Amino acid sequence: MAMKRSILHEPAFVLHRYDWSESSLILEVLTRHHGRIALVAKGAKRPSSNFRPVLLPLQPLELGFGGDAEIRTLKAAEWTGGHVMPTGEALLSGYYLNELLIRLLARDDPHPQLFDAYAGVVEVLATARADPAQATVQAAALRAFELLLLREVGLLPSLDVQTLTLVPLQTDARYALVPELGLRAAEADEPALAAGLWQGLQAAMRDGAAFPATLRSVAQLPPGANGALRSQLRNLLNYHCGVTSLRTRQLMRELQNL
Repeated sequence: MAMKRSILHEPAFVLHRYDWSESSLILEVLTRHHGRIALVAKGAKRPSSNFRPVLLPLQPLELGFGGDAEIRTLKAAEWTGGHVMPTGEALLSGYYLNELLIRLLARDDPHPQLFDAYAGVVEVLATARADPAQATVQAAALRAFELLLLREVGLLPSLDVQTLTLVPLQTDARYALVPELGLRAAEADEPALAAGLWQGLQAAMRDGAAFPATLRSVAQLPPGANGALRSQLRNLLNYHCGVTSLRTRQLMRELQNL
């Protein structure tokens, strides 16, 4: 339902921006208390606009907006600081997260815990350095966010039972997360995780501080299990996004090939 009151000091991130007229922008924004919304930033492209240096992706903002139409009007925007813009591969990873949110989140559907997870992973990306240890943390942060996003929008089954039968996982068995079928016993040579690893991820996501707990759980996975989790989550996300590969993933592969 559209809001008719004015909103002030709302924590937010810009997910995407489109040109609208010669001087204005349409923004796709993730807010903490109102979910994903669309805003028009009138005059934001003018050199003299206070909005011009502020409305950047992957930057923590506080916004003021109002109106009762589907696209509300931006009234105020302030950078809250805390970190700089991610660069290089970390920047592309941030755009990948933004694409996921635009594709999977309905408008005006608040997810405060998911907003906090997004803020956490953006902070990890902003502190990324070109060393193997940091690359491992960055990859774990992306997997943790993917898990929490799928859970928040109702697309992730419980990870401590087999989806179709609700039978608890067997300790010595391996299980695969598959679109439409959920979590099931893995076939030979299929990307999968041991039962205990799935159960650990499920327990982490129940934690009150879900993103830090899930990040720790993913970071502690053995190298082979980390790759298997990435493959399964990517297949599940592509399936629910209705694509064979997200645009940002295609761009990352093309740049790596170059």
